[in-house]
Amino acid sequence: MNQLFLMAPQEGQSPYSSIIFLVLIVAVFYFFMIRPQVKRQKEAKQFREGLKKGDKVITTGGIYGRIVEVKDSYAFIEIDTNVKIKIDKAALVANPADIQNQPQK
Repeated sequence: MNQLFLMAPQEGQSPYSSIIFLVLIVAVFYFFMIRPQVKRQKEAKQFREGLKKGDKVITTGGIYGRIVEVKDSYAFIEIDTNVKIKIDKAALVANPADIQNQPQK
């Protein structure tokens, strides 16, 4: 009869080997998925908190602009001469100079 559980220890195998395997999987997920995501979120928060008048930005929708006023949760950006839009800070993702300086993959 086939075993229903893949993690069940085989005959002659230590019952701790399956626990060690699960801990190893959790550690891999943490270091390769969760930790980098937290780091990106922290960098994005620092970027948004450091915004000031005159900074060039890109929105999540791909609109390039220059900040003319910053408030607590939103900013006004000028996208063309005398064309200003109010946008949530969460929608501001990057500085165009930072994107141009990234190496191509």
